[in-house]
Amino acid sequence: MSAVVTLDNHRVAPESSAGHVGVLLVNLGTPDTADAKGVRVYLKEFLSDPRVIENQGLLWQLILNGIVLQIRPARKAKDYLKIWNNEQNESPLKTITRAQAEKLAASIADKHVIVEWGMRYGNPSIKSGIDSLMAKGCDRILVVPLYPQYSASTSATVIDKVALALKDMRAQPTMRFTPPYYDDANYIDALADSIDTHLASLPFKPETIVASFHGMPRSYIEKGDPYEAHCVATVEALRRRMGLDDKGLMLTFQSRFGYQEWLQPYTDKTMEKLAKDGVKKIAVITPGFSADCLETLEEIAQENAEIFRHAGGEQFAFIPCLNDSKGGMDVIRQLVLRELQGWI
Repeated sequence: MSAVVTLDNHRVAPESSAGHVGVLLVNLGTPDTADAKGVRVYLKEFLSDPRVIENQGLLWQLILNGIVLQIRPARKAKDYLKIWNNEQNESPLKTITRAQAEKLAASIADKHVIVEWGMRYGNPSIKSGIDSLMAKGCDRILVVPLYPQYSASTSATVIDKVALALKDMRAQPTMRFTPPYYDDANYIDALADSIDTHLASLPFKPETIVASFHGMPRSYIEKGDPYEAHCVATVEALRRRMGLDDKGLMLTFQSRFGYQEWLQPYTDKTMEKLAKDGVKKIAVITPGFSADCLETLEEIAQENAEIFRHAGGEQFAFIPCLNDSKGGMDVIRQLVLRELQGWI
């Protein structure tokens, strides 16, 4: 009889005689190039997803192809250039996600576990990741959507894309998906430790900390999406962990698009209001992002910092995402090991 072994306090089943186990880390995506052409290709794929823009009817197609894809790519390309990793000629999101995959593989250090990474939109694609894992002998694959909070426009669309990749396969691998980890104790601890570390390095003490999450149309929540509830749960857990109230740690939503109502309070409006109300020093975290990207490095660290200062604020600190830091990798590793139970 094979014995059950323990790996970092996780009980795992005896080694299977079947093929290798694959782990596929998935994040949102990025343009291949920081120019209008690259951004246009990326935006077309992203904004043509019915999970992102639910009404893909004729009116939206006219707006998308006649206005958005004609004007927005050049503007967004300028923003990407502000944060672009010129050394590797790629976005920081791609650099960080690759590093997360490499560090995860090294930390698991099991020859039967193979780690790949992919993007829901852009490259490397989810399909390329699955194909690579299968080519290396993986007959079981754990997909890890790197979104702490679930929403249909992030986590669910990863599952959609995986299903599409498997659609024409006669011999499909067995698939698992990690659940959202918005209130996971390891995640909350990692966030709190990261905040404490960065605050200790600042030459000033923030009067408040703002937790900014990516926004979503209010109508999506009214149709049943749990995203807002997950964001609230994250902030409430972090407040308890750090001993803060709703003024010490505020919840806001960024990156709204179009003219309909999105989740509130809006981050940019909050920046302006705080400064006008006399708040001079703040710090901002982005707990909905597992890796720094355009929305954190440009929209928050640059654009919203300028909004705050222009309205009278003086000191603005952006606290990076967990990224591939020790704390961030501990969160991903523990999540993966838990969900691999019975496979390794």
